Amino acid sequence: MYHLSNFSAATPEKTAAIFLPSEQTLSYRELEAAANQAANALHTLGVRRGDCIGVCVGNSPALLSLIFGAQRIGAYYTLMSTKLSADDFQYILQDAGATVAVISADAHAAPEIVTRKLSTKTGLPINLFGTGMSDGQLPDWEAIRTAASTTLAVVPSPGREMLYSSGTTGRPKGVREPLFEGPYDAVDARNAGVAHAYAFTASSVFLSTCPLYHSGPNRFLSAALNYGATCVIFESFDAARALAAIGDYQCTHSLWVPTMFHRLLQLPAEQRRASRTASLRHAIHGAAPCPVHVKRRMLDWWGPIIDEYYSGTEGIGSTHISAVEWLAHQGSVGRPVNCAVHILGNEGEEMPAGSIGDVYFESHAKFEYWNDAQKTERIFSRQGWRTFGDVGYVDADGYLYLTDRKDFTIISGGVNIYPQEIEDAILEDARVSDVAVFGVPNEEFGEEVKAVVQLLDPAEASAALAAALTQHVRHRLGPVKVPRSVDFVTSLPRHQTGKLYKKLLIEQYRQGS
Repeated sequence: MYHLSNFSAATPEKTAAIFLPSEQTLSYRELEAAANQAANALHTLGVRRGDCIGVCVGNSPALLSLIFGAQRIGAYYTLMSTKLSADDFQYILQDAGATVAVISADAHAAPEIVTRKLSTKTGLPINLFGTGMSDGQLPDWEAIRTAASTTLAVVPSPGREMLYSSGTTGRPKGVREPLFEGPYDAVDARNAGVAHAYAFTASSVFLSTCPLYHSGPNRFLSAALNYGATCVIFESFDAARALAAIGDYQCTHSLWVPTMFHRLLQLPAEQRRASRTASLRHAIHGAAPCPVHVKRRMLDWWGPIIDEYYSGTEGIGSTHISAVEWLAHQGSVGRPVNCAVHILGNEGEEMPAGSIGDVYFESHAKFEYWNDAQKTERIFSRQGWRTFGDVGYVDADGYLYLTDRKDFTIISGGVNIYPQEIEDAILEDARVSDVAVFGVPNEEFGEEVKAVVQLLDPAEASAALAAALTQHVRHRLGPVKVPRSVDFVTSLPRHQTGKLYKKLLIEQYRQGS
């Protein structure tokens, strides 16, 4: 029962998706027809079970039809950020072995990629199509799709996503798991898990605020639509519009990243007081740890409905924490779900509760990076456990706390300093919109702490404000963690999913130094 095709047959005129701010709407009947058209069109282009297609399209009806179309013909679909460079776009297509790709006009890579002749590693041409393009530089995917039959003409077969890591610490890494067997409309156990955990039903209204090429938002949207919910999908995030949408559409579920909470809290007080959020039952967030003071303020505002999860594209483990649990374990990302968490020291030894070390998951999930045995090997411990590359600790009750990414730990005078807690302290200042903390070379200590700050009002940047921020860190965290310098910038390179491209900043500053 829990599949798009079944809800299309049972409730064809029910609204499946509303896109904002364009207000484009798809009924379940229309989404089903578009998915069948995409499946037939892809099949005509030679896509068969086990083949891969590339999709570099923003949140839109075209994206949904491609996702659900690929799922019907046993194809892998690789979803890509519209912010990718042309080189990364080409790299992912070739690495994934995609034979067909669709790119939207607003994709960063589009102007350059249309001039290239793309081919697979074996020399076969990659059929590239455009959507939303008006100059005819690429064949129009929507014209090809809409010319296809709305009835599924091919023998259906279940496909699945093949996603790539965001690439914030190097080349994107592919995650490709075996295709599902059985009927294409069978219940996906992953959708069932999300629906059970957060009580998704056909009466739910899900507010989708994040880019759908990312694993978490993609999974939540899939669960919502396959369980018959109505999805309100933002084409691009706007805090004021997202807050208004909760009341306008009586949303029961929503998905966020911590930077979105920060922006919601920066809205004028009268706008927040006038908001209508009583319909919300689950406000879910992930992608990055949420600063404690930000989550406290959100709980004060929305009440104990804020759930948090921690996982990754690799799917090797996850944790979950409810609002009630979090209030008793503030700062935690939760306890493990169907897995175990281990904290390992520098020599690979298991650390006791409360000790900081590398976070590893013990689970039965099968995983390897696509075409990269060396990268796969590097995430394993000698015990056979695997890591996302984060650092943290587990308390006496088994709750996990993340302190930072292993790659971003600052070693100053032999002392490990974790930037995340410094960033959280600086964000407590109401004048700060965003911040990045990292290490830069220091001749005496090896590294020193650098803070790069984005203000709500750039005109407030001054030496006095920099001194005030460093003094606040000194008061909160002690002298060792105080930034030796503070730079003010107008924007930080933050991913649409909320992750910061910190490696890019580090490289820029180290080259400059």
